[in-house]
Amino acid sequence: MQNDVMPTCQPAIRVTAMPANANVYGDVFGGWLMAQMDLAASSVASLHARGRAVTISVEGMSFHRPVFVGDEVSVFGRLIKVGRSSMHVEVETWARDRHSDEGLKVTHATFVFVAVGPDRRPRPVAPLEN
Repeated sequence: MQNDVMPTCQPAIRVTAMPANANVYGDVFGGWLMAQMDLAASSVASLHARGRAVTISVEGMSFHRPVFVGDEVSVFGRLIKVGRSSMHVEVETWARDRHSDEGLKVTHATFVFVAVGPDRRPRPVAPLEN
């Protein structure tokens, strides 16, 4: 994903920021954004793993600008690295004022997941395809 251009693919999640997601000043909580990112990354990892995948770390979480109540939030995820049972998912979050065409990048991070079996122990996943 490029740093300053909103991806043209479909987002894993698209949602409108609501008052319940914000502080008294109307800024959306970073924790809410992080939860949306984790959901999006989980979708990417679970699809690749063809089953359960659990979050084990978040690397390089950065907030670039605030998100406000009413903004449309789009979360994009892309699998960038696969180990024996681990998967690294690059995630970007973009916000768009509902009266504008312009999206602005608001956060990014890499989420690391491990595929687990019914016994909740790590299990192998397919390699990353080019």
